[in-house]
Amino acid sequence: MKAIVISAYGAPEMLHITDLPDPVPAAGEVLIRVKAFGLNHAEAYMRAGTWGDVAAVPGIECAGLVEADPSGRLATGTRVVAILGGMGRTRNGSYAELVTVPATNVAAVNSSLDWPELAAVPEVYATAWNGLFGNLGLRRGERVLVRGATSSLGQAAVNLAVDHGTNVLATTRNPAHAALLKELGAEDVLIDDGHLAAQVSGDNPVDAVFDLVGNSVLRDSLATVRPRGRVCQLGFLGGFEPVHEFNPITDLPTGVQLSFFGSAFVLGSPEFPLSDVPLDEIYAKVEAGNLPARPVRTFRFHEIVEAHRVMEAGEALGKMTVTVD
Repeated sequence: MKAIVISAYGAPEMLHITDLPDPVPAAGEVLIRVKAFGLNHAEAYMRAGTWGDVAAVPGIECAGLVEADPSGRLATGTRVVAILGGMGRTRNGSYAELVTVPATNVAAVNSSLDWPELAAVPEVYATAWNGLFGNLGLRRGERVLVRGATSSLGQAAVNLAVDHGTNVLATTRNPAHAALLKELGAEDVLIDDGHLAAQVSGDNPVDAVFDLVGNSVLRDSLATVRPRGRVCQLGFLGGFEPVHEFNPITDLPTGVQLSFFGSAFVLGSPEFPLSDVPLDEIYAKVEAGNLPARPVRTFRFHEIVEAHRVMEAGEALGKMTVTVD
């Protein structure tokens, strides 16, 4: 099979197309013929070596057809999406014509969307859904702050929160991106200078924060929510440096709940089953035009280096996908 491999840790040019033996599914795995895969910042971190030694073939999600399922649960030719399960991290990932994935991380999909559109949903929407409704327990009528909202995951969170009937404050560091977030349904857009607590006040406080910026603004995020509010951290757009001298006694407001959701480590586990995520409902809303989740740009397999360049430059302003021919 053709596969994209990390020849050495470093820049996008370290991604090369090569031939590898076809993978064979073990018990508890599904072999998928990949038709398209989504691009994620996690794959750039893996390619660069930021997360240490990882699998040779990147890719943490895909859409495709079942090639073989030793359990017999999924018939050959079934349309599926697959998310994580160690892909790209502890086992070869989806940047390939074929990939084996733990069965717990594979979901059959009932949708007429084409392959790039199917591939644009799984990782960001499964993560956003768990953060908003699992960790934060977001309820209709509440007010949620999505910090880092122009990222593909941030946009997914805005879309799901608006669709759920909540009021969304969205943040961006670039004023030019405010119009995009308004189009997604954000009631207001804040320009994030690292100090949002002073901007979020008055008679309509924030009930919850969906934080993708991470450690660099954690103290500020905790200060933006109302008493007994909730903060969920899901990303590290502001860098991986730990919070310097974090002290719960002084930094964690009394009654405020802080949690973390790391999809790479738990999604598909018994505690966080993929079946909890309403993927078919999400796809139906995408088809109907109620969730603007279609990819903003799609690349061909041989354009993977350019795709990673665009992703790292932050030029796309939305989810990008790659087709496998």
